[in-house]
Amino acid sequence: MPELPEVETVRRGLQPAMEGARIVRVEQRRPDLRFPFPTDFVDRLTGQAIVSLGRRAKYLLADLSSGDVLIMHLGMSGSFRVETPETALLPGSFHMERSKSAAHDHVVFHLAGPGAPDGTAVIYNDPRRFGFMTLCPRAELHRHPFFAGLGPEPTGNSLDAATLAAACWHRKTSLKAALLDQRIIAGLGNIYVCEALWRAGLSPKRSASCLATKAGAPSVRAERLVVAIRETIADAIAAGGSSLRDYVHADGSLGYFQHSFSVYDREGTPCRHEGCTGTVRRIVQSGRSSFFCPTCQR
Repeated sequence: MPELPEVETVRRGLQPAMEGARIVRVEQRRPDLRFPFPTDFVDRLTGQAIVSLGRRAKYLLADLSSGDVLIMHLGMSGSFRVETPETALLPGSFHMERSKSAAHDHVVFHLAGPGAPDGTAVIYNDPRRFGFMTLCPRAELHRHPFFAGLGPEPTGNSLDAATLAAACWHRKTSLKAALLDQRIIAGLGNIYVCEALWRAGLSPKRSASCLATKAGAPSVRAERLVVAIRETIADAIAAGGSSLRDYVHADGSLGYFQHSFSVYDREGTPCRHEGCTGTVRRIVQSGRSSFFCPTCQR
């Protein structure tokens, strides 16, 4: 499943073509993906200008001139590509060969605008069909089931040690499970939780309550962890995401942060912390693999 850095990379790849463009025509080639499309999906999109292209957690959000927001989720194998009359092929290489079958091109947005010359199309391809798209009025977005109750973004100013400590105070769950709870931090996934905990020197098995003092104030661990989360996500976005399995950028190229993983998927290898003599271990927590160094992560 693409995580926040992958989704942000896709957003940045689509932004030049989509932002400011008008949706001339929409091809909806099937009635559903993971969920059914809204019955008036094509009509509500056709003729609308894309005012901005944003992201919340792992969702892409296209604000339309009508006041609607087009909500898009990549699922496990969903991806976008931009085609123009001059560039019909995708540049870059692929971690796994991308499907070339038009049967997997489920939605096509035909655009016209400053960054979208006539004939430009943004195509959503999803062999497994675990992604989805829907529409919601912007004024109601915060109440939508996908967004109501989401925690702060790991890249925003609203995430600080005090906020994290307050959310984890008296929690009996593990630190790893707490960080995967989207109500605490929106958009964090398994890969980057493992990496952030390694940077912070915290064991995924620790109780989440360790982030707060008995009085509920942020502990030193909370301060370290917030810095580690911000740095991990920022580095992954700068590198283009982890590009595991089916995931590719909007332009077809790969991200390279996967080559910089310090603990994720490195079971049995030496810990990369300077001076640490430990070995990376893998355990299973709530059905998810956790990779950590038992020597320096306490």
